[in-house]
Amino acid sequence: MNHLFKLLLLALPAMATAQNPIIHNQFTADPTARVFDGKVYLYPSHDIVPPEGTRKDWFCMEDYHVFSSSDLTNWHDHGIIATQHDVPWVNAKSFSMWAPDCVEKNGKYYFYLPAVPEDGRGFRIGVGTSDSPTGPFIFEDKPIEGIMGIDPCVLNDDDGQSYIYWGGVSGAPLNADMKSLAGKPTRMEGLPDGFKEGPFVFKHNAHYYLTFPWVRHEGGTETLAYAMSEKPLGPWEFKGIIMQESATRCWTNHHSIVCYQGEWYLFYHHNDYSPRDDKRRAARIDRLAFNPDGTIQEVIPTLRGVGITQATARIEVDRYSKAHEGTTIAYNDTLNPFRGWHATLPGAKGWIAYNEVDCSKLSPNAYLTANIKASENTMLTVRDGSPKGKIIARIPITVEAGEGRRRDYRNQWYTATAQLEYIPKGISQLYICSEGTEVSIDWLQFKNPESYFTPATETPVKPDGEGFVRRWTLLEPIDKPNPSNTVFTDSYLREHFYMEYFPGQFSTVPRNGQRVKAGGQRLTWHTLDSERYNIKLFRFADALDKRLYGVLFWAATIIDCPEEMTDVRLSVGSNSASMWWLNGQEVLLLSGDRRMVRDDAVSNRLTLKKGHNIIRGAVINGPGMSDFCLRFIDKDGKPITHFTIK
Repeated sequence: MNHLFKLLLLALPAMATAQNPIIHNQFTADPTARVFDGKVYLYPSHDIVPPEGTRKDWFCMEDYHVFSSSDLTNWHDHGIIATQHDVPWVNAKSFSMWAPDCVEKNGKYYFYLPAVPEDGRGFRIGVGTSDSPTGPFIFEDKPIEGIMGIDPCVLNDDDGQSYIYWGGVSGAPLNADMKSLAGKPTRMEGLPDGFKEGPFVFKHNAHYYLTFPWVRHEGGTETLAYAMSEKPLGPWEFKGIIMQESATRCWTNHHSIVCYQGEWYLFYHHNDYSPRDDKRRAARIDRLAFNPDGTIQEVIPTLRGVGITQATARIEVDRYSKAHEGTTIAYNDTLNPFRGWHATLPGAKGWIAYNEVDCSKLSPNAYLTANIKASENTMLTVRDGSPKGKIIARIPITVEAGEGRRRDYRNQWYTATAQLEYIPKGISQLYICSEGTEVSIDWLQFKNPESYFTPATETPVKPDGEGFVRRWTLLEPIDKPNPSNTVFTDSYLREHFYMEYFPGQFSTVPRNGQRVKAGGQRLTWHTLDSERYNIKLFRFADALDKRLYGVLFWAATIIDCPEEMTDVRLSVGSNSASMWWLNGQEVLLLSGDRRMVRDDAVSNRLTLKKGHNIIRGAVINGPGMSDFCLRFIDKDGKPITHFTIK
């Protein structure tokens, strides 16, 4: 491949993935899933933290969102479709918009919800109508006559008759208007003793299934259980458990079961984002299967969930499919669980597996990033198919202990990058393995290369709108091993930046394609336009298959000023240490272990002469990445843009 076309590693945007829980920015309890027009639509209730004046230890819900997905992996939030202020008969201060349902019939969508009525007497169930599964819904002025209770579920049977179920557990046929009962409510027979709620009824292979949360032991929490019948209103034959009680004693569970693209799925909830509060819940998905006789196989909750994850999406490996004994999971922020989790692998040979990753869209130059931390030097490998499988990438972890007031990098999160050694074919199960000491990992993500640079033309260009110079002539990196960035003191940098590495280092203006000898290396200058304001030296070297760490980069450019400019300052940011010269004079030194920040360092006042001005820079790194950004600012700190770059 032409190197110039490899000079680019533009990261693709991360997409939300169906790792349990599936909605990552809000509580989503009681998830009712329905399939409309080839998509899955999710209608959960929306737990919130109770506002002042409401009960703090109880369920609190004031509105509904609807979500949709075509792959059970990426979920789109269509926003609020109803609030307690929108439904005429609902007490607008009740915060009791509990588990809903939505069905389609004859081109209309019917959204059923339970709530406390204005008179405050128990729960009632009402209905709204729309031409779209995402609303807007027009709600009836009154709740459905004859129903007292919560948790509506509607079944459209094959013969066109519809039924509604609610509470714990009753059911009745609906009239053709879908807004009124066609018969008296019937208490479902054949169900076990104990508290029941949240019925969800569906039909499969001529069997009717009545599924429901059930507390089977006094003082216990809810299981998910089911019964079967040959008729939509029973009598029912109790069959057993779909899902056991929560391992963390989340008191409720509430669910729905749907078939999508030939596979069956169980949607349910858990208190993942509220470990000390089981009244704030989060929606999950796992696969469901039937035995030959029609009975349902027990579902074991997973962290991984369902759906194929694109390798270019952020992969939260703490939502693993399986893990080595001793692997632990912890919140990234115990005060804000929505920031997710991380996994900690035990010492040597610890591993974690994440299945169903689609690697088919990775390009030959793809690379891997991972957010990791460790207390000692170690190595992570990402392998294909097993803990001993082919190595996809190696991620070295170098730990730097702080000295004096310098930052201590032990047990600090940072993002590491590694080039791929092997790309799996199609769908892979990834194994992330510790090859040394204990290590923690938050996420990993594969990224495809796209160009950060394009070849410069002979036509002069201007700086960008913020004044950043984007055209540079860059020398391929000079090997200069630096095991640590802590050595980058002022005295060290002046000594090593002023060494002569190649002839004409400070006296000649480099040209595109010019070759120089630096030590035992034959290196080439490349004149390039950067796609971004920050010049990605690390990607420049990576694309040319050059050394990435422990190197020295040289950069040069010529700016052409239409007139003399006084009282200007050179403003630079660099990842690691750097030094900058204007027209042969040193004007700025950035020492120490730096992070690339706009305007990180600013020179004293300078004068840009009319005509050509030569800027040179040297950037040195140790174990980290390297890039820089540069512009000129005026006495008021505003960017200078009225010059050209040749």
